[in-house]
Amino acid sequence: MGKYIAKRILLAFMTAFIILSLTFILCKLLPFEKPVGQEAERVAYYDKQYHLGYLFRFEEETDKYGEALYKTSGSKGVTYYYYQVPVLEQYGRWLGNIITKWDWGYSKTIQPNVSAGKIIKSKIGYSIRLNIFSTLFAVPMGILLGIWAALKKNTMTDHIISTIVTVFISIPGFVLISFFLKIFCYNLGWLPSTWPSDMAPLAQKIKGYILPICCLSFGSICGYTRYVRGELCEVMESDYLLLARTKGLTRRQAIIRHAMKNAMVPLFPSILADVIFIFGGSMILEQLYVIPGIGKLFVSALTAKDYDILFVDMAIFTTFGLLAGVVLDLSYGFIDPRIRMGAKK
Repeated sequence: MGKYIAKRILLAFMTAFIILSLTFILCKLLPFEKPVGQEAERVAYYDKQYHLGYLFRFEEETDKYGEALYKTSGSKGVTYYYYQVPVLEQYGRWLGNIITKWDWGYSKTIQPNVSAGKIIKSKIGYSIRLNIFSTLFAVPMGILLGIWAALKKNTMTDHIISTIVTVFISIPGFVLISFFLKIFCYNLGWLPSTWPSDMAPLAQKIKGYILPICCLSFGSICGYTRYVRGELCEVMESDYLLLARTKGLTRRQAIIRHAMKNAMVPLFPSILADVIFIFGGSMILEQLYVIPGIGKLFVSALTAKDYDILFVDMAIFTTFGLLAGVVLDLSYGFIDPRIRMGAKK
């Protein structure tokens, strides 16, 4: 088991390394995007890239590295020409900067000359809180609806829950939030139409969580409802539960003591898998509701071609997804003792 865990973690980091390496190389092969801002900000950005090893700086023009990216006069009247370092050399220096200094580069568009790591650090809290609250809301709601539907199997209640689940599970979160924005924000005025600022009153901040949490949770609630209903219905028709009834247990006692316990065993891995989905699916929703999280930042960095921020954002999403996948695989062995990961036949 220990060897299997070590192999899975190592494989996850190797996969993340390959994904990030390919992302860096492919982005650097694109035409160089010039930074925004005033002259001093541009010069500062080029100097940072030069010190990080991504650009060459010469005091005279050269045709060895293509066309000069930028030309500026230094403080002592010296003219500097900046040229792009070959992509593979940039890649080696990029790895070296991360390993030795944990330096992921600097923003050139979103927040010029600000460290990419610092920008991500200021944004990640919003996304984490949003996804945690969505999960805490979705799990109990989905389980309760699934239990209710199973106990009322083939009744009108079951049919209504199944119909609602079928409708909402097929609607993406960004479609729901567009619909809810029109009704609850613009037509009724009950909720804020955008994410409240950090200076807003507490009541306004709480209202700001309602729409995104509901829109992120509906798909998960529907998934849990279908899953719990199916598992519970199957367990309730099993032989051992019928045996428990024949031994004198009431229907309620048999369900609580046996059916519920066994039906809930496979639910935990599905919760982990759903956390991965929610974390990635919040990107578009953050953009629509103007939530200042890393999902919105990812879309903004991609649009603005701010690659250093994009790399850090990509690293977080990739690493989180891969490690959550490892935990998902290992959870089967801990939840069900009959499963032993990595065991020989």
